[in-house]
Amino acid sequence: MANDLIEGCLRQDPKSQRGLYEKYRQSWFMTCLRYARNRMEADDIFQDGLMNVFKNLKQFDAKKAAFSTWSHRVMVNAALQYLRKWNQIDNLSLSESYVAEPIVEEDINDKMNAQELIKMIQKLPVGYRIVFNMYVLEGYKHKEIADILGITVSTSKTQLFKAKKILQKEVEFLFQNDYE
Repeated sequence: MANDLIEGCLRQDPKSQRGLYEKYRQSWFMTCLRYARNRMEADDIFQDGLMNVFKNLKQFDAKKAAFSTWSHRVMVNAALQYLRKWNQIDNLSLSESYVAEPIVEEDINDKMNAQELIKMIQKLPVGYRIVFNMYVLEGYKHKEIADILGITVSTSKTQLFKAKKILQKEVEFLFQNDYE
């Protein structure tokens, strides 16, 4: 199905373009949301990524990767470009201070859902958020992250460690309040 949509998009068929958009928009947007600080930033990243997907569709090679993998990487690259553009990625220092502000939900009884996790990730300092997303959720290695972001491997590892610690505290807080 995706291959038919891709072929249609390459022929500039509006129905195929709409179909491809509808098929992947939710997962693409969720990727953008994880890198953004808020929904407005995610919308901007999504628009840039969407344009890049359609503009570069002819570069997609089904022999190298599935379309979902390729397009997901396009969205990650759009997020990184956006963060560079707004100077959020230039100074990924380890000295970023972070004060945990617990997420208080009206109804925590249904345990943690994807929205709560995304809120937690969005609250991370930008360096922690980017490294966490790239390593844990995108599957990049620390060396790749270091090369892409222009940081050392040890900085990548340290930021991942700190991000995990912050998220662990937030999750513990969420569940602790759930059981009291």
